[in-house]
Amino acid sequence: MRFSVNLSTIFTEVPFLDRFKKAKEAGFQYVECQFPYDYAIEEIEAKLRENKLSMTLINCPAGNWEAGDRGLAVDKKREAEFKMAVEQSIAYAKRLKVERIHCMAGIVPQACLYEEAKKTYIKNMAYAAKKMAEHGLVLLIEPINAIDMPGYFLSSLHDALNIIDEMNLPNVKLQYDFYHVQKMHGDLLSNFQQHLHTIGHVQIADCPGRHEPGTGEIHYGNIFQHIQSSSYAGYVGLEYFPKARSEDSFSWLGSSREGASL
Repeated sequence: MRFSVNLSTIFTEVPFLDRFKKAKEAGFQYVECQFPYDYAIEEIEAKLRENKLSMTLINCPAGNWEAGDRGLAVDKKREAEFKMAVEQSIAYAKRLKVERIHCMAGIVPQACLYEEAKKTYIKNMAYAAKKMAEHGLVLLIEPINAIDMPGYFLSSLHDALNIIDEMNLPNVKLQYDFYHVQKMHGDLLSNFQQHLHTIGHVQIADCPGRHEPGTGEIHYGNIFQHIQSSSYAGYVGLEYFPKARSEDSFSWLGSSREGASL
């Protein structure tokens, strides 16, 4: 397995650009982040190069997060803004040598019917997928649980899979976050195995609390064994919020370090 530490949720004790060094000091080779757009591409490039790190994943810009935006793809009135966000994410991905971009769907606008929102979403995501395919990039769709993010368009794993099937584009894949799937569905291993051919990226956090493995109810020892014995060849993103100091949150790795790339 190749573990990728998420710099948007881990090492938050220090400013973002200092987190790259922290990841290197903790023994990681791979990092990911949610929204790198407050920083110049050159600044991030320099930090990756300086610390000999590879960036595995970024998110497409999701609008004004502080104002409540959680993505733009589902809002018909913001299609032009969404297209600009796609172009910006592609520019960052190309320079930072990132192969996967997660595009958040967004909160369903008030008075918008589900079918109308779905039509807009699929239209926008098809646009994004085709633009990204021109650069060899994978577009990721992630269902996010409705408890943590009420009103989010895509909370069901099965709805996400149906949309991927409907789009039928080779570079559109599922981002399988064990935390969100546990909150909404359970059956973590059977769902993972059943949809393995569709999964383009994996993320982990324990439940409840969204802290590191070993702090909640998910048996990550079994999950890691299952991932290792499966045909999944992608990264395992650590998108959790450390319960205490970030540096102290990796004890769960233990024997998982054996045969793994951090």
